[in-house]
Amino acid sequence: MIDWQLVGDAYRGYANYLWQEITFQYDYKPIWQNYFWALIGISLIFLAWEWLRPWRKDQPKFRKDFWLDAFYMFFNFFLFSLIIFNALSNVVVDAFNGLLADFGISNLVAIEIGSWPVFAQLFALFIIRDFIQWWTHRLLHAVPALWEYHKVHHSVEQMGFAAHLRYHWMETIVYRTIEYIPLAMIGFGIDDFFFVHMFTLAVGHWNHANIKVNLGPLKYIFNNPNMHMWHHAHDLPEDRQRGVNFGLTLSVWDYLFGTAYIPSSGKSIKLGFPGVSKFPKTFIGQIFHGFSKKDQ
Repeated sequence: MIDWQLVGDAYRGYANYLWQEITFQYDYKPIWQNYFWALIGISLIFLAWEWLRPWRKDQPKFRKDFWLDAFYMFFNFFLFSLIIFNALSNVVVDAFNGLLADFGISNLVAIEIGSWPVFAQLFALFIIRDFIQWWTHRLLHAVPALWEYHKVHHSVEQMGFAAHLRYHWMETIVYRTIEYIPLAMIGFGIDDFFFVHMFTLAVGHWNHANIKVNLGPLKYIFNNPNMHMWHHAHDLPEDRQRGVNFGLTLSVWDYLFGTAYIPSSGKSIKLGFPGVSKFPKTFIGQIFHGFSKKDQ
C-alpha cells in the first residue's frame, strides 16, 4: 500500500529545497554549493566557450534545438524531481527496505568505508558510480525497449553542450534503480557529494560541447568531445551497431572493454540514428516516446 504521507512529505521537502536553492534561503551549506545556480553558471561558461572558440565554426551560436535542450535542463534536473521522481523513489526505497526487513535484512552495507578520509570516499564513489553508469549506458543501447527511450538523447543533430541535458525521464529511473543497491552496499559516511556531481556534470557538458581540446594521454582516461562525437554518429560499422564510446565521465572503460572507436576527428559527421528525421521534434512528443507498441 502506498504511504501517501511519505509521498506528501517528499513533495513538500523537495519543493522547499528547490525554492531555497533559487532564492538562497538556506543556512545548512555554503552558498557556493547551490546546485541550481551552479548548473546555470557552468552552462553559461560552456556557452561562452562555444561562442568564443567553436570547433565547428559554421554551426549557429544557437544551434538547432538549443532552446529545447535548455528546457530539458530544467525539466530533467528540477521539474521531474518535483513532479514524479522524488516522491516515487522515496516510496520505492521504503517498500524495498520493508521487503528486506521481512527477510531479516536491516542493513545492505557490505563494505564500510565511512571511516575513510572524505577525499577517498568521494574518489571511490566517483569511480564506482561511473563504472555502474557505463554498463547502464551500454544497456540502454543493447535492450530495444530501453533504446527507444535513449533515442531522445540521440535525436540531437547539431552538437553543443546543452545536448547533454536532452534525455528521456525514464533514463533517470533506469540509472537510479541500477545504481541503488551497489551504492547502498558501500557504507559512505558523508551525505554531500556536491563536488563529484558538479565535476561529472561539467565533463558531460564538455563531452557534448562545440569545442576542441587536446588532452594528450589523458584522453585514455577522460571522455572528450572528439570521442563522444562518434557515440552520436548516425552511421557506424556493421559490427558496432549497438554503439561505441559509452563512457560518461571516464573513457578508460571503453579502452578496457574494447568499445572505443575514433576513426577520425568526427568534426563534421552526420549525427543521430537511422530514422531520426521521423522522430518526434517536440518536447511532449519526446517525453511520451517509447510507451506505445508502434515505438518499439
